[in-house]
Amino acid sequence: MGIASTSSEGTVTAMQLESRPLLRPAEVLEVVPGLIISQHSGDGKANQYYLRGFNLDHGTDFSTSLMGMPVNMPTHAHGQGYTDLNFLIPELVERVQYRKGTYYAGDGDFSAAGSARIEYVHKLDAPIAQMTLGSNGYARALTAASPTVKEGNLLLAAEGYHNDGPWTVQENLRKDNFVVRYGQGQRDEGWGVSLLAYDAQWTATDQIAQRAMATVGRYGSLDPTTGGKTHRYSLSGDWAETGNNGSSHANIYVIDYALNLWSNFTYATDPLHGDQFMQADKRTIVGTKASHNWLGDMHGIPVITAIGTDVRHDDIDVGIFLTENRNIWGAVRDDKAKQNSVSLWGEMQIQWVEKFRSILGLRGDSYQFEVGSNTAANSGNKNDAIVSPKLSLVIGPWKQTEYYLNAGRGFHSNDARGATTNINPDPRPGARVAGCTGPVGACTGDALSPVRPLVPALGFEVGVRSAWLPGLQTSLTLWRLDTNSELVFIGDAGTTQASRPSRRQGVEWANYWTPAAWLLIDGDVSLSSAHFTDGDPVGNHIPGAIEQAASIGMSVQQCDPWSAGLRLRYFGSRPLIEDNSVRSKSSALVNLQAGYRISKAVKISMEILNLFNEKVSDIDYFYASQLSGEAAPVSDMHTHPAEPRAVRMTIKISF
Repeated sequence: MGIASTSSEGTVTAMQLESRPLLRPAEVLEVVPGLIISQHSGDGKANQYYLRGFNLDHGTDFSTSLMGMPVNMPTHAHGQGYTDLNFLIPELVERVQYRKGTYYAGDGDFSAAGSARIEYVHKLDAPIAQMTLGSNGYARALTAASPTVKEGNLLLAAEGYHNDGPWTVQENLRKDNFVVRYGQGQRDEGWGVSLLAYDAQWTATDQIAQRAMATVGRYGSLDPTTGGKTHRYSLSGDWAETGNNGSSHANIYVIDYALNLWSNFTYATDPLHGDQFMQADKRTIVGTKASHNWLGDMHGIPVITAIGTDVRHDDIDVGIFLTENRNIWGAVRDDKAKQNSVSLWGEMQIQWVEKFRSILGLRGDSYQFEVGSNTAANSGNKNDAIVSPKLSLVIGPWKQTEYYLNAGRGFHSNDARGATTNINPDPRPGARVAGCTGPVGACTGDALSPVRPLVPALGFEVGVRSAWLPGLQTSLTLWRLDTNSELVFIGDAGTTQASRPSRRQGVEWANYWTPAAWLLIDGDVSLSSAHFTDGDPVGNHIPGAIEQAASIGMSVQQCDPWSAGLRLRYFGSRPLIEDNSVRSKSSALVNLQAGYRISKAVKISMEILNLFNEKVSDIDYFYASQLSGEAAPVSDMHTHPAEPRAVRMTIKISF
């Protein structure tokens, strides 16, 4: 029986990742065809993600996990589904399994656009120590080893990191990162216990108004005290067992997480204090996942059945505070939230005849939200549940070619605070629904309507996957996704709000070609359209929605003593407001990596990032801001530039 159920899923191995030049750890996810990673603030903050007509903000509608632990944060201080992958150590990644769309019973919240499951290695080929030095104060040290202890392997890794970046105000990003894992057996037959610890702090250069660049420069700052500090500590366990007719998997985890994030996107609408604010998030997450699948028989027809459950509890202390030079002088809101979710899912794959199989799935999710707010009217409890059916039909293979038809329902959760909010507590003049223009503190109390806690999305897909040419794997996918409520970025607050229903559709073409054992060439093109569907006269374009993405890369591997990787990434123009009258510019960046093995134990490598030193944007927004000395807010393009050319040199020693 076949493995893939759609044309848009895949697995990328460590060997394929080895020669990919990376500016940031989260760019590991750019192995997903059509996925773009960018940044609009300091590098200690979660990245911005784009896929399938979405500006995914910091992770909404794209589910990510590491070693079975969820990375997305619901009811987060900065954005729903916040996905900070800065604690990822790329050298430890064994594989990335990605899936797109709403067709998988095992994928729940935040997975309407897709999901990625990242797994670390359990054992290294040899202990390593490496040091990287580069442009703009970049320094990184990594040591890792996996000694045998009794009947198992002990994986140990430690990373130290510093970077100032090209910014006029030095970023001074500092990261400390540790991994300890002990396990016995294999991934599908064994167990393990993992401890991860990550701390970071930084100064950020947020996106700035284009009219200010003449004064502060392309890499300048309008508030030198923005930035953040964060930590993520986790303890997890995994277990797997495989028998003759089936297998079982289970994970359990507890995560301690905190973030203080200081931002300033509108600068000086408050002439006394300025517009800086702090988003604070502190939480404990406890959860477990379990699944079991088995091979059966239905009147002589082979059947694979899988069942599973996910349980998660977030105990959250979250707030937005008004600050000046990182000192608190007021509060927008201060909340304590508890969020519980329980899901049950099942999936049945039936091989009806040799060339036709179906996968029928059903998922049920139940959520409980409890919010205690410093504004009594915004406290409360909400419950919601959703049932999500899935269906995939697979025809073939003929000449190593399969055809896929998929349909399914998915969902994303909304911020628990949005589900219980009845009045707007924000005292800032520009934050009032009714357009209050009074002084700070005089504009509270506008009525708001709570949002629906769980928002359904309905997806459809038709595709083909083929390997009929020797060495070439290619897939072509046509897809559509309808969502009942869009999440839209609000520039002056750095958050999102639920709004209008939407439809996205597009085509994707992905290719992997190995013309020789030592050469891998991959390329993909993604074209999307994204529109609101309710006919509002303001316009139907979704601000920030990606429309075109493409990449092509070449990796030279197993060609000792040389290795190399060259990659071009194209990020297309995007509408920035609903009537499409303002658009971002497109960008194309090329990164290069080259390595030489001096001896069996020593390898040197070089990365050149933004090889041609293109002066393009990492991200663009269009909204109103007010510079110091201006009498009123001005609508303008706000840009975070891509980093200029940077060179990094690495020496790696294997023992």
